Amino acid sequence: MSRRGLSLFVALSVIWGIPYLLIKVAVAHVSPPDLVFARTAIGAVLLLPVAAWRGELRPVLARWKPLILYSLVELIVPWVLLADAERRLSSSLSGLLVSAVPLVGAVIALLSPGHDRLSTPNVAGLGLGLAGVGVLLGFTVSGSDLGSVAIVGITVLGYAAGPAVMARRLGDLPPLGVAALSVGLCAVVYAPWALTHPPAAVPASAVEAIIILGVICTAVAFVTFFALIAEIGAVRATVITYLNPAVAVALGATVLGEAVTWATAVGFVMILSGAYLATRRQGALAVT
Repeated sequence: MSRRGLSLFVALSVIWGIPYLLIKVAVAHVSPPDLVFARTAIGAVLLLPVAAWRGELRPVLARWKPLILYSLVELIVPWVLLADAERRLSSSLSGLLVSAVPLVGAVIALLSPGHDRLSTPNVAGLGLGLAGVGVLLGFTVSGSDLGSVAIVGITVLGYAAGPAVMARRLGDLPPLGVAALSVGLCAVVYAPWALTHPPAAVPASAVEAIIILGVICTAVAFVTFFALIAEIGAVRATVITYLNPAVAVALGATVLGEAVTWATAVGFVMILSGAYLATRRQGALAVT
């Protein structure tokens, strides 16, 4: 990997590891729909002009049906559910649960028509990853939190299905155009709620969190991600999924004082190891 590629890789690993902390701060004062609207509105204002200037909007608009589907499963539904779950779950636990995305993505890919049959490492990886989720749930989650865990589970399904929709229906389109329009569509969906249910009073800490989510974790993140793909390729770029949860746990522990137990560490290692084995194909890492 080149020095530029490594720099982009590290930057994106951090950028997409901090939203869990910021969401936790914001939802203490802002409703999940308001948060998603503010975040995506900021991102859309920054991304849409760039995509329009590059001529990347029209080709994507011509394929609006899969764009809507992608936006639903990747942004519109998962982002509001994750924000709602973090009103009750810690940011670090939310990040760890989302680390199961490559595992679920592997299942989707392996069960897709035309895919190779499951190998022994694939099966072992799925079992190991599932056991890791069990360790997290069994030792760090109380019965009253299971509903919120289930909500994060839906988020994980969306995050895993999104890349599959992108690859099969939108993969040949300009990626920045897809990102800009999907973020803009998400903002439009939540605009009616935001206009009719504005928050009463928002402290500076929540405002700062929302601005960072919109500017850094949405607009800058997408631009960085596409630059990383151009530098090192799509397959290797997806390995950031393995590092984001570690950033989320570290920030949750240092900034919010969230507990990091032995179950957290063991479950995290088991999930990521399982995801690696489940997504291996012919000796190469193939994360969806």
